[in-house]
Amino acid sequence: MTGAASPTAWLSLAARFAVREMRGGLRGFYIFLACIALGTAAIAGVNSVSRAISSAIDAQGQSLLAADVRFQLRNRVATAEERAYFDKLGTVSVSSDLRSMARLPDGSDQALVELKAVDGAYPLYGTVETSPQRSLAELFAKEGESYGALAAPLLLERLGIRVGDELRLGTARIRITATLNREPDALSEGFGLAPRLMISTEALAATGLVQTGSLVEHAYKIRLHDPAENKLSSIRKQSEKAFPSAGWSVRTSNNAAPALSNNITRFSQFLTLVGLTALIVGGVGVANAVRAYIDSKRGVIATFKCLGAPAGLISAMYLIQISLIAVIGIAIGLVLGALIPIVAMRFLQGILPVPSEIAVYPAALVLAAGFGLITALAFAIMPLGHAREVPATALFREQGFERRRLPAWPYILGAGLFLAALAGLAVLTAYDRTIALVFLGSIAFAFIVLRLVAFLVTAIARRAPRVNSPALRLAIGNIHRPGALTPSVVLSLGLGLTLLVTLTLIDGNLRRELTGSLPERAPNFFFIDIQRADLEGFRALLKKNMPDGKIIEVPMLRGRIVAFNGEDISRRNVPPAGRWVLQGDRGITYAKNVPENSTLAQGEWWPADYSGEPLVSFSAEEAGELGLKLGDTVTVNVLGRNVTARIANFRNVEWESLSINFVMVFSPNTFAGAPHAWLATMIDPKATAEQEATTLRALTNAYPTITSVRVKDALEIVSELMNQLAVAIRAAAAVALIASVLVLAGALAAGNRARTHDAVVLKTLGATRRTLIRAFGYEYMMLGLATAVFALFSGGVAAWFVVSRIMTLPSRFLPDVAIMTVVIALLMTVGIGLAGTWRVLGQKAAPVLREL
Repeated sequence: MTGAASPTAWLSLAARFAVREMRGGLRGFYIFLACIALGTAAIAGVNSVSRAISSAIDAQGQSLLAADVRFQLRNRVATAEERAYFDKLGTVSVSSDLRSMARLPDGSDQALVELKAVDGAYPLYGTVETSPQRSLAELFAKEGESYGALAAPLLLERLGIRVGDELRLGTARIRITATLNREPDALSEGFGLAPRLMISTEALAATGLVQTGSLVEHAYKIRLHDPAENKLSSIRKQSEKAFPSAGWSVRTSNNAAPALSNNITRFSQFLTLVGLTALIVGGVGVANAVRAYIDSKRGVIATFKCLGAPAGLISAMYLIQISLIAVIGIAIGLVLGALIPIVAMRFLQGILPVPSEIAVYPAALVLAAGFGLITALAFAIMPLGHAREVPATALFREQGFERRRLPAWPYILGAGLFLAALAGLAVLTAYDRTIALVFLGSIAFAFIVLRLVAFLVTAIARRAPRVNSPALRLAIGNIHRPGALTPSVVLSLGLGLTLLVTLTLIDGNLRRELTGSLPERAPNFFFIDIQRADLEGFRALLKKNMPDGKIIEVPMLRGRIVAFNGEDISRRNVPPAGRWVLQGDRGITYAKNVPENSTLAQGEWWPADYSGEPLVSFSAEEAGELGLKLGDTVTVNVLGRNVTARIANFRNVEWESLSINFVMVFSPNTFAGAPHAWLATMIDPKATAEQEATTLRALTNAYPTITSVRVKDALEIVSELMNQLAVAIRAAAAVALIASVLVLAGALAAGNRARTHDAVVLKTLGATRRTLIRAFGYEYMMLGLATAVFALFSGGVAAWFVVSRIMTLPSRFLPDVAIMTVVIALLMTVGIGLAGTWRVLGQKAAPVLREL
């Protein structure tokens, strides 16, 4: 064995021994397999679902957009030249989207609707599904004075009407001819705050809703004459070159729903990081399993050494074994991960685009396999390094390797390299690398802190005063004795509980804001599309119905940022946190004075009678994310005209108040003479629900073209969305917690050998089974409490940072979360610990005493 053999022969010999020794089965590695399989399955499943939806979006691009290409204009229609350009490209369908109020004919009730008006060519791709199913021409046909309309089932439910009933929309009468079950381009148009109402363009003209400054979007959807010649990638550049100041947004069928795709990618990254947490937690279980396995092979290792086997051969042999077992666990995880999309698609169908056929996504599986294999090796190498420390004398007496000593430096270096590879893979595959880096830093910090917590618990137990209870005294001794379970239990349970506390506190704080303090601070109503001629009457009506309310009104325009300092925004590398400002149109306004809910952070405000070059005030936080400074210029396109203004100051904006706030506020002279409407809010914390309903009804009847948004209704919709997202978040947290349970079980199983010796000796000296159970119960309870306290503290800090610093919302500690965490920690540690210890207590004394 010690002869000079070639590396190939040396590895071949190690592989042969490794495979031969594995014939006895995988006993002792079930926790290992479960940990690797669980983490791998979570990452494979999440990424497979994400890729399935993304591939469905790409494959259904034409239907999702209802066109090959769409030109969208805000607050204006296309000019004759622009329309001629569209007609040259292909068949054109025009639709208009806006929010409005639909009310019953007698004015007794009303509801906010997402109104969509379409022409006879709609849809160019896909189908509109209705009940009953008839042609759109029939459904939209005018009968007498009323126009046909399609309504979402939710609208019928809210107003208590059915197909065949009439509604008032603006100044027109409409008749519900069918329920709208599905429109092909709904997902490409973004999230709606109200149910859909679809009418014809002729009906829209009759409503009188589209007036000067109305917030309306006109979409020109085109089915290209020859898509092969008019390549989608070149249309955007050609159109911008032909009409540089059009201010339209161009979307093609190969990017039909970018907001949806980005949100899916972001959520997928979040769940992937949670899955990686489960995998890293499982890595602790891998380390425990390998350590216990090597400990059980002391006699075999000593025999090999007595026969002259070099330490490298022994390490290679067990490394091959661990790698093969890891591959088995990864394979199990990949199979489960590949099945997850099949189940998920059944629940997502009808909500998101899903593939028409079942598919396997190799890239997602390869990524999960990479994470699984690297994690297994990263956590297995250090315990494997101890195998070479087992002396040959272990063959003749019960003696293992010294666990407190670090292995040789090559093993430490190898573990470091694999951990670096794991971090690199997580960062390189992340949508937002900053978040990935923060996550990895947090995990590393948690490992260090948990080690310190374990050291602190051990130190406190070592210095604890002597107690009279033998069981309690034995429990305290077990916590600090050599080879104690304290580090393993604290580490394995701490990570899972910390993640659970963090996610639960974030979820709880968001729900509290949406259902409690946020509605109390937020305005009662937002009013949109107020014409200047209606302002006085609008104020008088609100004061009559809500005399104690406060009215805030501001001029409202829509504009899209097209350049900073003359440079096209598409050429700037913008961090993910600031990209939302540049995506689509932004609400903008002008003001003589600093707006409410804002304070100057830097620079000076312009005089009330200012008449110089256009100036703009920018939100300080967003400006920092975009890399802007005082004196920079911002170019916005408003109503088809590019306007350039210089940044005069930055403002701190209280977005969380839900009051009227803008990223950009311009000097009044910037938009002198520009047509626009007004936006207003009504704030009355003491108003009753009946008072709000009366005000809304009176306003809708008196000013049918003004759109009213009741903030509480909007928050309820957001709350429902949060409930749906919370299901996925809790499921991901549950995966990490299950991994913690597995690791905890593995850690306790690994310590059962020492516990068996202790129990036998103590029973021989007269200890009863009841005393031992009490002692072990006290020990597990104290470890569980210590871990729960850490999880409460660290999870609370992490949740506070996310809610307070990232979401900029009030954050508070929730006592019910504390109680739940403590209960879970105690149930897990005491329950799992005693379940594993019960078998130990029944061990016969003679076989154990002979080995001592």
